[in-house]
Amino acid sequence: MIVSDIGARAKKVMHAVVSEYLATGEAVGSETVAHRYRLAVSPATVRSVMGELEDQGMLRHLHTSAGRIPTDRGLRYYVDTLLRVRSLSVPEQEEIRERLGPASDPQEIMQRVSRVLRDLSHLAVVVQAPRPDSDAVSHLEFVRLRDDQLLAVIASHSGQIQNKLIPVDAALSPSDLDRVNNYLNGLVSGLTLDQMRSRLVREIEKERERSARDPVLAQALKLAMAATPASEPGGDILLDGQSNLLAAAADLDRARRVLRTLEEKDQIVKLLERTLSAQGICVFIGAEANLADLTEVSVVAASYGGEDRPLGTIGVIGPSRMSYCKVIPLVDFTADVITEVLARP
Repeated sequence: MIVSDIGARAKKVMHAVVSEYLATGEAVGSETVAHRYRLAVSPATVRSVMGELEDQGMLRHLHTSAGRIPTDRGLRYYVDTLLRVRSLSVPEQEEIRERLGPASDPQEIMQRVSRVLRDLSHLAVVVQAPRPDSDAVSHLEFVRLRDDQLLAVIASHSGQIQNKLIPVDAALSPSDLDRVNNYLNGLVSGLTLDQMRSRLVREIEKERERSARDPVLAQALKLAMAATPASEPGGDILLDGQSNLLAAAADLDRARRVLRTLEEKDQIVKLLERTLSAQGICVFIGAEANLADLTEVSVVAASYGGEDRPLGTIGVIGPSRMSYCKVIPLVDFTADVITEVLARP
């Protein structure tokens, strides 16, 4: 949403109205703005500026009050232009680092992330585990269980381990199994699962076209294809803190609609995909979040894992009247810490 710039006085009034609204949840009157925020202008002047801001779609009247509240358009302007985001304090940063690490299991890390964001934001939290289509393979190995069965072990750079039992028609000797593992690791190491699948398909075609086929390598490719898990768009999604929405909601019916929408994974995945393709922190206000027909809901989200290959997304979901100056640095810093933790050997 593109919002044209406004004058210096209008910026001060807009900042005061939004700050007061976010703090109290109440419609804001000109008397409050003029006196509490010391703008050195009369309430009449403030009323005139607020009227201009309403004409521009930045503020709106409530039916039951002479005061005004910001529209989604006004909140977007506030977040993009007027908001002063502070860095987390050193104790806050140390608490997050301590609660997130050390941990070797990505699933455990994601559980910790959801608890940290839930406890510190007091809002609902969505955490996307490292996506299979973004997470690179670090190691592939077949381990013999029986003559007719192998265990495929696929490890990713983020630390995720996937195991799968693979039946085999003919037993491989220990030396052939070593050759299979060495060949496949050289072939797929560093590739995502989607890239790995494509590479295997190409190699299988090449092997079929060779006049002198190597039966061990042909079997290696067949085993690798059988071991490669199906790509699941979006990866695992963890939701937490939904009760916080009910506790803070003035409209319980709206809060329940939010909760029902959050249970629809497809809606959440679409939102997270938008975050993955964006640079830096993302703030979706009201209809921008595109969560069914929900309004008055905002999402603050950030990707983790590095800009070149983001692995997943974390986000906080709450009323559009959330404390953006608190939530934005919280989500941003937490995403950076996840990136650091997953990068540790």
